[in-house]
Amino acid sequence: MLSLNGQLCSIPSKNGFLCAYVKGQGKPLLLVHTVNAAASAAEVRPIFDLMSQHRTVYAIDLPGYGTSERSDRLYTPRLMTDAILDLSTYIRTQHSDQPIDAMAASLSCEFLARAASEQPTTFNTLSLVSPTGMTGLKLRQAAEGTTYGQNWLWSTLKGPGWGRLLFKGLTRPGVIRYFLNKTWGSRAIDETMYEYAVWATRQPGAEHAPLCFLSAQMFSADITTVYDRLRLPVWMSHGVRGDFVDYRGKERFTGRGNWRFTVFDSGALPYFEDPRAFGKNMLEFMGSSVAM
Repeated sequence: MLSLNGQLCSIPSKNGFLCAYVKGQGKPLLLVHTVNAAASAAEVRPIFDLMSQHRTVYAIDLPGYGTSERSDRLYTPRLMTDAILDLSTYIRTQHSDQPIDAMAASLSCEFLARAASEQPTTFNTLSLVSPTGMTGLKLRQAAEGTTYGQNWLWSTLKGPGWGRLLFKGLTRPGVIRYFLNKTWGSRAIDETMYEYAVWATRQPGAEHAPLCFLSAQMFSADITTVYDRLRLPVWMSHGVRGDFVDYRGKERFTGRGNWRFTVFDSGALPYFEDPRAFGKNMLEFMGSSVAM
């Protein structure tokens, strides 16, 4: 079962098999879905379809999710960042080495920002939708590459049956719907995305990445420092409904010429609720942005 209406491609990667959907023609645009118990490229479907009318759009299935490898291993920011960089290398070989516009949502904004901070010439612009690391005013400036990972919790979850039992509980259809309602800030969720999420969580190995997520292995303790290093154009957007509305941390970046901000009357994924308004803002940003 495919999550997007596009060509599914296998991407060269040093960390197991990696897959991405491709659609459209023109300059390259990379989309990165969120990370949760039921994540996949299905979470970027509206903007994938819309932007493919203007660009060649690539939507990754991050390691542990969708059609990419779901093996039993430690899923970390490093693994996710490397996957984005592997796909970016592939994209540039297909587009005469031109830099890439890229968008990520929620926790994956941390992975995309890290990729851009490490290889700034690879990317043209970054669009960060409801990024983590912006909650409250607390700075995350721990040593480079450190995470909030709780190894004892991850080991416990990997114990006989515990993690699988927890994962099954968190991915019951009613629970998936409950969390999507909290993401949207209403019950008017995208039913196609919901149906794919339910299906995806029933696939072999579906629990491994989410258990790392639940034990905080994928949350970067140094992400403020990573965001600080960005010099290319950054567009941050978020909504005002649901559980993800505290973005006081963006105050740190409001005076920087390479950052711009848009607030939508939506939940955490505004491109589902008003894809045309979101797409219009995104196209204008990508077309007019100049690095600092």
